[in-house]
Amino acid sequence: MSRQVFCRKHQKDMPGLDAPPFPGPKGQDIFENVCKQAWEEWQAHQTMLINEKQLSLIDPEARKYLQQEMDKFFAGEEYDKAEGYVPPES
Repeated sequence: MSRQVFCRKHQKDMPGLDAPPFPGPKGQDIFENVCKQAWEEWQAHQTMLINEKQLSLIDPEARKYLQQEMDKFFAGEEYDKAEGYVPPES
């Protein structure tokens, strides 16, 4: 049985992650307050930002930008989207 968390993004109890996504306090905070579905949504959005904005993860500024956007994403605040992105039709 999966563990439940009250998801900061979706504002309801949902299945949580199996382990913190990365070490340290930020990873622990996400593990305790973000559901698996929201984490997967963030990973897809992060991938789109990296690709569309041609970010290099070697660049500390790019990593800082992604960290800020992740915080906004999970807090339900306005976050960056890729300019001109049109989602594929289902």
